[in-house]
Amino acid sequence: MSDSLVVCEVDPELKEKLRKFRFRKETDNAAIIMKVDKDRQMVVLEEEFQNISPDELKTELPERQPRFVVYSYKYVHEDGRVSYPLCFIFSSPVGCKPEQQMMYAGSKNRLVQTAELTKVFEIRTTDDLTEAWLQEKLSFFR
Repeated sequence: MSDSLVVCEVDPELKEKLRKFRFRKETDNAAIIMKVDKDRQMVVLEEEFQNISPDELKTELPERQPRFVVYSYKYVHEDGRVSYPLCFIFSSPVGCKPEQQMMYAGSKNRLVQTAELTKVFEIRTTDDLTEAWLQEKLSFFR
């Protein structure tokens, strides 16, 4: 089974963009949306957003196709501290083509390692991506 799992490489330009994104100084929410280029078998940049809320981000994700998102989120802790966690969100909607789901699922871990992220979440419908959902997920990482 594992022999047939397609693992896509990460586009070198995307690797550099993710590295720079990781060390960004801005304090607004920002996102990088990535997709799999099936022909090149490579994870590539689809779009980049500045100052985007979770609700706005949700509308940018396709409802029937998987996507990877790296999201820099301004998180206000219960004690008032502010942090800017980088979240990796794998959007794998119900109803995607199985071949597509496998390409994305098979490429996820490599992308997470490349981006050096620890806050990794998955959504099965774009409706799940809300501010409340994200805050609940992040509350486990005090």
